[in-house]
Amino acid sequence: MASTPDTRPPIDAALVRRLVDAQFPQWAELPLKLLDPAGSDHVIYRLGEELSVRLPRHTGAIGQAKKEYEWLPRLAPHLPLAIPVPVGVGEPGYGYPWPWAVSRWLDGEVATVETLASSCEAAVELADFLTALQRFAPGDIPAARTREDLTGRPLADRDRATRAAIAQVGTTSGAAPGAASGAAVDAALGAVFDAAAMTELWEAALSVPGWDRPPVWFHGDFHTGNLLTADGRLSAVIDFGELGIGDPARDLTIAFTLMSAESRAAFRAALGVDDDTWTRGRGWALATGLNAYTSYAATNPRVAAQTTRQITEALIG
Repeated sequence: MASTPDTRPPIDAALVRRLVDAQFPQWAELPLKLLDPAGSDHVIYRLGEELSVRLPRHTGAIGQAKKEYEWLPRLAPHLPLAIPVPVGVGEPGYGYPWPWAVSRWLDGEVATVETLASSCEAAVELADFLTALQRFAPGDIPAARTREDLTGRPLADRDRATRAAIAQVGTTSGAAPGAASGAAVDAALGAVFDAAAMTELWEAALSVPGWDRPPVWFHGDFHTGNLLTADGRLSAVIDFGELGIGDPARDLTIAFTLMSAESRAAFRAALGVDDDTWTRGRGWALATGLNAYTSYAATNPRVAAQTTRQITEALIG
């Protein structure tokens, strides 16, 4: 099946059933149940009671299955929260073009601002998780640093897209939300954020010194939707498709998607974040929040609410 960056192959239960039965016959009798919503990168089915099947929706996610299969079993013993346990990587088949994954099912509910935003205890737990991740040092880390799939893109690579998003959804000083800002504003979204404040933060994030210490491991997509809770407490971190080595500032996004001002201060203190890294982290939160907002907010109220909070909190700092 030919595919392009814009091609999204059709995925349904019949396809998943055929792929599982052909490639993992030991699980052929287990029932499939669609997980909905499952996020923008994968279609996810629960397979029986103990497994899940994840199939990438688009080309940007096709390396995740093999990356997680290689690295997560090595990471897991060093981390204080549970992470996915991959048990197999499926191959393309029946018209589906990419590798896909089977992992152990992780029980839990997606973390929410309502339950955890004010929890300094949860904030410190997340800081401890990142500290442990950053200390992970496999024997072949020098070779890992040279791997393209583990090399994080610098924040500056997002400059053009971020400035375009600011122009699309930003208000000028004194303009009411929904008013034209002098730039083309997507009519489906309107203009809802202060363009000058976003530009000021973005330029500050690009201008501070970069990470000048040895590169460390980062999760790469560390936001509320990739945290699970059980009985109101953090229980697991999921979705390591952006796992890599470099500047840890990108993982500070969690401070602006989940935390209040008080818990954010506890998180920063526990992690020991310097001013420059914190400013770059705010830049990452702004850039990724704007990307998700302009891509999905017009059609997904849940994403609209989450990314509005992320952008607003990044501007607060």
